[in-house]
Amino acid sequence: MAESEPRNKGSNLIDVGRITAVFGIQGWVKIHSFTEPASNLFDYGPWWLKTARGVKTVEIDASRPHGKGFVAHIKGVDDRDLAAHYTGITIAVEKQQLPDLEGDDVYWFQLQGLRVISHWDGKALDLGRVTRLMETGANDVLVVLGDADSIDQNERLIPYVPEHFVRTVDLEAGRIEVEWDPEF
Repeated sequence: MAESEPRNKGSNLIDVGRITAVFGIQGWVKIHSFTEPASNLFDYGPWWLKTARGVKTVEIDASRPHGKGFVAHIKGVDDRDLAAHYTGITIAVEKQQLPDLEGDDVYWFQLQGLRVISHWDGKALDLGRVTRLMETGANDVLVVLGDADSIDQNERLIPYVPEHFVRTVDLEAGRIEVEWDPEF
């Protein structure tokens, strides 16, 4: 699985990172990347910043690794006070900028909203829809929330482990087939 934590299914924008803090006095900001590998964030441009006043496009004119993350300079933002206005803002890019993936790889945004069907004890059970994904270190986890069409309204955390818990992902049909005990 690759990249991003998108939130807005109808939008053409995909969340790929976040501005977390200011860095220094010359307008640089600290960046947390949602992409895998993390440095892929800088392959895309322009960045669309999701501000309280709407979406704004910016250009990054310099960046570099720093600690466990990155620092970057937004073109035209040349002092700490101005850079502070950008902290806490989500960075997005247009979907079409993302490269096609090979094989069975999918982007997180493609899984969100898919219906999850568990094949358990000889039955096909509708568990609900994927609301988001979590990164745990060991493996990614599907967060599935039951709805009016599922067996209940419970939230389930299903490890995204192909060929073990996840049988198939059918993007065209809008469903993920899993082997998961509905009691969990």
